[in-house]
Amino acid sequence: MELKKVLGATQLWAIAVGLVISGEYFGWNYGWGVAGTIGMLLATLVVTVLYLCFVFSFTELTASIPNAGGPFTYAQKAFGPLAAAIAGYATLLEYVLATPAIAFALGSYLHFLYPPITVVPAAIVSYCLFSTINFIGIKESASFTLIVTLLAVGELLVFMGIVVPSFKMSNFVHNGMPFGYAGVFAAIPFAIWFYLAIEGVATVVEETKDPAKNIPNGYILGIGTLCLLALGVMIITGGIGDWQQLSTIDYPLPEAISLVLGKNNVLTTFFAGIGLFGIVASFNSIITSYSRQIFALARENYLPTPLAIIHPRFKTPHWALLFGGCIGIIAILSGKTNELIILSALGALVMYVISMLSLFALRQKHPNLYRPFKVPAYPFVPALALVLSIISLFAIVYYNVLLSGIFFGVLLMMITVYFVQQKVIAHS
Repeated sequence: MELKKVLGATQLWAIAVGLVISGEYFGWNYGWGVAGTIGMLLATLVVTVLYLCFVFSFTELTASIPNAGGPFTYAQKAFGPLAAAIAGYATLLEYVLATPAIAFALGSYLHFLYPPITVVPAAIVSYCLFSTINFIGIKESASFTLIVTLLAVGELLVFMGIVVPSFKMSNFVHNGMPFGYAGVFAAIPFAIWFYLAIEGVATVVEETKDPAKNIPNGYILGIGTLCLLALGVMIITGGIGDWQQLSTIDYPLPEAISLVLGKNNVLTTFFAGIGLFGIVASFNSIITSYSRQIFALARENYLPTPLAIIHPRFKTPHWALLFGGCIGIIAILSGKTNELIILSALGALVMYVISMLSLFALRQKHPNLYRPFKVPAYPFVPALALVLSIISLFAIVYYNVLLSGIFFGVLLMMITVYFVQQKVIAHS
């Protein structure tokens, strides 16, 4: 049974931006706590270059091999099952660990609006609600994502318009690099959070009409939108007052407006309320992505095959949705937002490295593969994406040894289980 092809370029743009836009609302501000405003800006500029190069390169892969598996499919075609397992499981960890971080922020925003609401129960209820929306159908989910993404983009523009009159460069540069250049490297995972999961568009390629045309349009418009919003929000917010007050909370933008207008101002409350749109857009979009990743992995026997079953009426991978939601709820009960961001960034960077290596290998092994979109300035652009991904990966490991050990331990366990299962199947 196949997935329904219903998505166009506009919906893909909404999914690309929607997957990521919560990163403009929270999470990045933790980078100020380890690097200061200038240090975080430098980290963000490096990461922005990384993502621009990566998206142009990844678009070639997605348009050439339109498979919901995305990175693991490219790695499998380029290098075989081991690379595919590493890429697939790393991507899965990226998505399922980013989602509870977003759920935490959603609960925190609700708590900011109405203090009797507690964060964890609100996050769990959100999982149930948006998993149900995704269960109903991809067209319905994408239409919902388009609406909330447009509202979220508009809200960020309104936010910048409200606070920019209070911007002072002296505030932004004050104690801007308290930890020196070491802080720039420590801030990398939080800079990555500005763009993390944009590659999730690849997971809905089998549900896209004319992917050769619509995938490049959706990706490129999406990364352009996110670059402008990320830099605008971070710079303007850092100059309105004491940025240190915003470096340890999950709702920096409502708090920033309260610093400008006062906590009791009606605009502060209104902004916090509509601020949910950005978080909801990412939450809904990333649930779509991790369910398709689970579905694709199960279809190729990298996960239990029942997870690849499609609902006969709604044509959605319902067991994959349920499985990913259960993992996310467990993570909510055991993790913290900043730690989940770091773990998710590790998964992303491992996948980015393998994807760029796959691009080079496929150019050599399959020179005649139909490529409706080719990365410009090859091989410089994918090479730069590869180098920056490796540097970023080493930086995160260096500053987060314990979390990195946990991540790679889980990744190794998943790969080991897969190959043991394959040997058992082969000898049965």
